[in-house]
Amino acid sequence: VKPMTPRCTVPKAVPVGKTASLHCHENEGYPKSTYSWYRNSEPLSPDTKSNAKSQNSSYTLNPTTGTLVFHAVHKGDTGRYSCIATNDAGFAKCEEQEMEI
Repeated sequence: VKPMTPRCTVPKAVPVGKTASLHCHENEGYPKSTYSWYRNSEPLSPDTKSNAKSQNSSYTLNPTTGTLVFHAVHKGDTGRYSCIATNDAGFAKCEEQEMEI
């Protein structure tokens, strides 16, 4: 079963240095969906060490739960965030939401 459009929760504004939690979830898809996050249409790597672009960012991305946590946000984390739920039958994307730091 193709995933339905996931529900994305993105904080509107977060003070510099604070923790920010972004959530993405849908429960229609079968088999269970995995989740990927995008900032300004660029994919965020689940492994921050392998991606030169995200080395300044300290975040944890869990593809199974759809949770993206920034441990200490900085100005560079400002942007439009969206999430895609994917399974064998297809994928669905939530609307982009702005997060300001």
